[in-house]
Amino acid sequence: MADQKLPTRAEDFSEWYNQIVLRAELADYAPVRGCMIVRPYGWALWENIQQALDRRFKATGHVNAAFPLLIPRSFIEKEQSHVAGFSPELAVVTIGGGEKLEEPLVIRPTSETIIGYAYAKWIQSYRDLPVLINQWNSVVRWELRTKLFLRTLEFFWQEGHTAHATFDEAEAETRQMLEIYADFAINEAAVPVIAGRKSASERFAGADQTYSIEAMMGDGKALQAGTSHNLGQNFAKAFNIRYLDRDGVLQFCWTTSWGLSTRFVGAIIMVHGDDQGLILPPRLAPTQVVIVPIYKTDEEKTQVFDAARKMRDALIAAGVRVRTDEREGTSPGFKFNDWEMRGVPLRIEIGPKDLAKGSVVLARRDKPGKEGKSFQPQQGLPAAVSTILEDIQAALLTRARNFRDANTKEPKNYEEFKAAVETGFAWAFWCGSPDCEAKIKEETKATVRCIPLAQTESSGTCILCGQRSTEKGIFGRAY
Repeated sequence: MADQKLPTRAEDFSEWYNQIVLRAELADYAPVRGCMIVRPYGWALWENIQQALDRRFKATGHVNAAFPLLIPRSFIEKEQSHVAGFSPELAVVTIGGGEKLEEPLVIRPTSETIIGYAYAKWIQSYRDLPVLINQWNSVVRWELRTKLFLRTLEFFWQEGHTAHATFDEAEAETRQMLEIYADFAINEAAVPVIAGRKSASERFAGADQTYSIEAMMGDGKALQAGTSHNLGQNFAKAFNIRYLDRDGVLQFCWTTSWGLSTRFVGAIIMVHGDDQGLILPPRLAPTQVVIVPIYKTDEEKTQVFDAARKMRDALIAAGVRVRTDEREGTSPGFKFNDWEMRGVPLRIEIGPKDLAKGSVVLARRDKPGKEGKSFQPQQGLPAAVSTILEDIQAALLTRARNFRDANTKEPKNYEEFKAAVETGFAWAFWCGSPDCEAKIKEETKATVRCIPLAQTESSGTCILCGQRSTEKGIFGRAY
């Protein structure tokens, strides 16, 4: 596989994606259909995503906890729209310890129900509110069509669950977490996202309102990259989550949930990758810089390795995630291609001639060939590298935003709308009718990804039926 050329994105975007995941050693297929093994490089990327989100959660008062993997089947059935939405995807345990269980247990598809059970015990008074808890875990949903990272039977994520005294507090929490996801996506992953409200048909099962961040992939399709749900009092009533207010009156709580998963790894691949492989944003890249020593003789090897290790130590001291490629028996060209496939943002090449000149060659991953190469004095290297990494981060965001904007059309009629969603997004008025939504989906395979929170016009006519409309939606074909 390593010797075979990577398919280009234009030839076969889907296979290009699959091959990158495997060749960059992000993940591998598991023996159970639809599951994945996340390899160390992929897990390191997920850890950096975790850390970037976790510090944002904690800065807004959230704390981490852990809830059980196994949930009584009766819990799932307590909230009717929830069970209706998740029943087709449930994995159910009926035998334990060789005995048939009195009540089947569901492997968690999400944790609203088990957390609702706990909150009903923990919350008694308005003084106990708000409860702001997050957990990092994996969940199981029995998907029929799977793709590594994007849609797997088991996937890793965080799920936040909060309880509040009023609707307004719950809504503020829901919107705050959406803003946190958008901030993370834009500033850490360099993925420009559109934040908006989901249509009624696209809401989370059991939610009064669902918000999402939507991103455009390199093939023009949409990816839902994170969701935040205002659950109203639906789960509070199902699980009797109540509190005594300041007047001594018993009230039901208002709850929220929100999550972002390993699906975001897929977003990073498809937004930034090119025909040579991954391109990782420096703030999340497991390795930000790789140093490749170049030599021919043993004497040169000793000198170059010594200089490379000193550079590595200086970069580590400056807070850069760096490694030196000291593999034997492989050519510099092989190493260059290997690190390009893995998407390392910056490569430092150093050989005997560079040592003599007191310089190194820098090669940016985001700029191919000679365009991305420059000479840099060895003196002051850490500061120069830090500046270049920030420049790469900004350049990736600009490139992704320009691509999205160039492939987002504002159609004047339905024919233009159908052409727009063939290759990207359509930004169009929609009357809000489920019938129009269903017809658009049937005829174009496009769905309303979200109704953006930022609206540029206050009224227009529905792109399909022509009725007066007050909001525009982002429509696109999605993963």
